[in-house]
Amino acid sequence: MIVAFAAIALLTLAAAAVAMTLRNLIHSALLLIGSWAGIAAFYLWAGAEFIAFAQVLVYVGAVSMVVLFAVLLTRHSRADLDVAPDAARRVVPALLAGGAVLGVLFGGVLSTPLRVATSGAPTLGVRELGRLLMGPHAAALLILGALLTVALLGAMVIAAPERRDDGSPPPGPS
Repeated sequence: MIVAFAAIALLTLAAAAVAMTLRNLIHSALLLIGSWAGIAAFYLWAGAEFIAFAQVLVYVGAVSMVVLFAVLLTRHSRADLDVAPDAARRVVPALLAGGAVLGVLFGGVLSTPLRVATSGAPTLGVRELGRLLMGPHAAALLILGALLTVALLGAMVIAAPERRDDGSPPPGPS
């Protein structure tokens, strides 16, 4: 069991790490899909089948298609993708922030006691989960959906090329 967990974790983290280092956005998006599939495999390994299938449907299916279409629709020219001259100044603060986040994550993981629950996990079936999500938590679910939609639209607006003052589109590949 531990070997399966280690293999899933290694493949998921490797896909995410390589996705962050590639300069090709399409390849990065495809590796991100692989990372999301690895998270779904972890849910299956942990016995949470409903969450695993929801992960596959929502992230691997829907969100990955939105990301791929957003990347393809907002494609910039090679000249726009070149590294800005002030990017070298931002490397050290980015590494410090990443190290701080990594330190907090490792501190949280190392301070968590590793013990097996003896009382048994509470059982919550799909029907009860659906009643909870569509009952007392329906407003939170709708607000979260609206927030994610606004975030996606905002990201597309930020990524879209700016128009010139005369109304003509910016120069770039046609």
